Amino acid sequence: MKKILLIHGDGIGPEVVGQAKKILDFFSTNTDKKFETENALLGGCAYDAVGTPFPQETLELAKKSDAILLGAVGGLKWESLEYKHRPERGLLGIRKELELFANLRPAKVFDALADSSTLKREIVLGLDIMIVRELTGDLYFGEPRGVKTLPDGSRQGVNTMTYNSKEVERIARVSFDLAKIRGKKLCSIDKANVIETTEMWREVVTEIGQKNYPEIALSHMYVDNASMQLVRNPKQFDVMLTGNMFGDILSDTASMLTGSLGMLPSASLGAKQADGKQFALYEPIHGSAPDIAGKNIANPLATILSLAMMFKYSFGYAKEGDLIERAVENILNSGVRTVDIAKAGEARVSCSEMGDKIIQELRKVIA
Repeated sequence: MKKILLIHGDGIGPEVVGQAKKILDFFSTNTDKKFETENALLGGCAYDAVGTPFPQETLELAKKSDAILLGAVGGLKWESLEYKHRPERGLLGIRKELELFANLRPAKVFDALADSSTLKREIVLGLDIMIVRELTGDLYFGEPRGVKTLPDGSRQGVNTMTYNSKEVERIARVSFDLAKIRGKKLCSIDKANVIETTEMWREVVTEIGQKNYPEIALSHMYVDNASMQLVRNPKQFDVMLTGNMFGDILSDTASMLTGSLGMLPSASLGAKQADGKQFALYEPIHGSAPDIAGKNIANPLATILSLAMMFKYSFGYAKEGDLIERAVENILNSGVRTVDIAKAGEARVSCSEMGDKIIQELRKVIA
């Protein structure tokens, strides 16, 4: 029995997590893989309920779970709050407390959606890359930070980009290990020509590669060039490694190669502890989309594919994870579309209907 903490969150979060819950229930009922779920608050809904975006109870439940599935946090209604109370502080907080340092963001183009991308079909057809983003350092957590008023009355904003070599080593090893089971090719992204922090990053990644992973073809690329290459020739990449800030930007760029943010899952992993436990949080990379919240039109496939990643990375359920991915692919091949991936004139299904379609397809592929 695996214990999964469900954090529905804000906006469309409850709608998309609800569809993933259907799949957990399906496996619990129809296979020997059993799941128990609990619910917890995080983000704007948590602030509304208890006055903080990251309740202590949520942290305690997270530490007791085998994995966490999150919908989304944030929304316009909370933007006027003091910085420490904003929904995003809850997400950053849980990442920090659980030391979820490795963010895995695959960008895969399903054949049926190759024409949904704004790029030419031949540029994206067959695309399958993995961006590995360091998640607990860099500008998001570095000190000093903040905004202060200077003696002349002007205001100064300060954020600090900082990494130590141990932080770089551990994320580099995750990336090299992924490259070993994929295409044996790794591109590390930095700005070593002008930023000393990333100059050190490049040196450490090179040392790790030469010493421990000689079979992996390691290359380096400046982040500005990498952003251009992602839209010029994305299939040159396999595994991409980068820091928190650059990874945030590049992974969103890569997401649009697939045609929709609603198609892309992610995993945030901590280090394996002495007892074998590994904290892990899985979430779609789309935001809370408050403009469509409550309309039952959101695309739940990124959340469902995040669940497939959970099966593989946290539980070792590779077969079951593959079944979920196959069900998604089959449904897309059959022409089922939510509004974000539908072309003009194509029939569209709701969020809940897409969840039901995946369950129907799972019944077929699992037989």
